[in-house]
Amino acid sequence: MKNITKLHFSLQNPTHILLTSLFLLLLFLSLLWIKNDPTNQQQSSNNLQCACEQTSVSVQKPVSERTFDRTDLSVSSSCTKAPISLAGALVHYVTTSTTPQQTHSEISVTLRVLESRSPCKFLVFGLGHDSLMWAGLNYNGRTVFVEEDRSWISQIKGKWPELEVYWVTYETKVRDAEGLLRVALEGRRECEEVDDPRSSKCNLALKSLPKEVYEEEWDLIMVDAPTGYHDEAPGRMSAIYTAGLMARNRADGETDVFVHDVDRVVEDKFSKTFLCEGYMREQEGRLRHFTIPSHKSRTGRPFCPPISP
Repeated sequence: MKNITKLHFSLQNPTHILLTSLFLLLLFLSLLWIKNDPTNQQQSSNNLQCACEQTSVSVQKPVSERTFDRTDLSVSSSCTKAPISLAGALVHYVTTSTTPQQTHSEISVTLRVLESRSPCKFLVFGLGHDSLMWAGLNYNGRTVFVEEDRSWISQIKGKWPELEVYWVTYETKVRDAEGLLRVALEGRRECEEVDDPRSSKCNLALKSLPKEVYEEEWDLIMVDAPTGYHDEAPGRMSAIYTAGLMARNRADGETDVFVHDVDRVVEDKFSKTFLCEGYMREQEGRLRHFTIPSHKSRTGRPFCPPISP
């Protein structure tokens, strides 16, 4: 997610047009809902001022001290000001010359899912210039980012301290991908067993993620990290496998999993093997979208379903 393209902002840039339009629409809908809500119309000016102050304070609170409580996030519904996260994102994307790594068409795939599922729980492997966009599109939900580069975290958090970000480490290397895949397939029974990743016996399961990641049942997971474009990089082998394992291990429901850079060998092979072609909904450019159901809610479900003709 750190590989970006520098472009001048203009109406000829489809990504800027998409981002600006999205946030203007979200801003308009938020204000329209607030205006038409009879509960909000009955609030006194004193209560309104108080609600605005509470919202401002909650945004400034350090991530390490916050807990996710949707009732806390709904405080802003009592205030007629534009939600801070959306307003900030709008200002950023209409003034920056830096565009996200994903293309207009690729972003649109995830956007369609967020339109139907947000506010939701959204886990993103990777931190970048598109992070504010994902958090804004999931307004009133929880969006968590995990990133392996501490200096990059400091840089992004310096700009947007309200983002919930955790530092993670990986023990794999891209050069070992073929061997890791071979061992996983030889021990297929262990890797197909559905369990908490921390208890899994599969060689690909990530066991050292922050507890905040393991304690949630994620509705969406985006795998756009760790770095995977050279042999000494950690690669996304374990991130892809673990995303699929967390999706299968939820109590019920489905998880939408997105994998970026599937034009590369690792992302292509590991997403097809462990997220399953039978669960793949679409591919747009370098982005694949999988919808993986809970394997806990129905026993006997195969690790991968048959591929539809």
